[in-house]
Amino acid sequence: MNEPDTLGASLTRSGVSRRSFLKFCTAMASLMALPPSAAYAMADALNRAQRQSVIWLSFQECTGCVESLTRSFDPTLEQMIFEMISLDYQETLQAASGEAAELARKQAMKSSYGKYVLIVDGSIPTKDGGVYSTIAGISNYDMLVETAKGAAAIVAVGTCSAYGGIPHANPNPTGAVAVSDIIKDKPIMNVPGCPPIPSVIAGVLAYFVTYGKLPELDHIGRPKVFFADTIHDRCYRRPFYDQGKFAKTFDDEGARNGWCLYELGCKGPTTYNACATIKWNGGISFPIESGHGCLGCSEPNFWDKGSFYQPLPTPLADNAPVIAAATLGGIAVGTVAAVVSRKHQADISTKEEK
Repeated sequence: MNEPDTLGASLTRSGVSRRSFLKFCTAMASLMALPPSAAYAMADALNRAQRQSVIWLSFQECTGCVESLTRSFDPTLEQMIFEMISLDYQETLQAASGEAAELARKQAMKSSYGKYVLIVDGSIPTKDGGVYSTIAGISNYDMLVETAKGAAAIVAVGTCSAYGGIPHANPNPTGAVAVSDIIKDKPIMNVPGCPPIPSVIAGVLAYFVTYGKLPELDHIGRPKVFFADTIHDRCYRRPFYDQGKFAKTFDDEGARNGWCLYELGCKGPTTYNACATIKWNGGISFPIESGHGCLGCSEPNFWDKGSFYQPLPTPLADNAPVIAAATLGGIAVGTVAAVVSRKHQADISTKEEK
């Protein structure tokens, strides 16, 4: 009887050293804000785990989510991920096509029934019988329902599959909906973003393989470890917001000095994501660091919330009198400014949700 193909055996065959493997586990534990000791527990669990079967369905989307993962700046991370999972079906990446591709999906569903992770990117059109997007003559709706039946868990990658995304924007001509609007009897995790951060996708997959369950989620299905804070909370330009220093145009003195982009439409105060900490391109930068405000792409209905270049509707809080009083009272200015700004940010988020 053949021994099960464990991740450890697979990595050994691929020439991955124990040191590289521990380095990967340490990075994953750090990304998920786990204690340092968790890296060794993760390494041990992953070493004994069988490669996780993954079926990835792409529906009404632009391929940006797949591009995000495959064009990761860190090839070592990407290589680890593809060694850690068995990507049994992905229309863009697999070599098979036509009937052979669909056969691969059927075989993966049968051989790993009840155990595979289903990843979905893209929204699902439901109008007119779902005719606006089909694969192998099967509507996205029917393929999702069929494939979800045997899944252990579902990961909705990208804002389109998580909340409908751009296809869902008014007037939503295809009747686009999110995965969670259709599937109600499976654990579903949303990893939104247009596209999502590659390291976040890798991190949640590593968590599932290690612990056999999804990480803790927030009220709209996002992993708290990556989506607990707003971009504004972690933005390096936040001190300028607290001081009331704002760029008025993209090329004025404030912009050149790196001041806050709030008045240029930045949606960082109401957007929950890890862009400001994990960043992109191997941690080099993110949109705000490149001089452009956050579009809020990881939030539901971001496309219908008005111009990307208009400030959020709630007027700026006037921090100056409070800060001046705090100074006279010997209280740290930064502390007071942070408290005032956080309350203001909460007010904005409340109005946005209404």
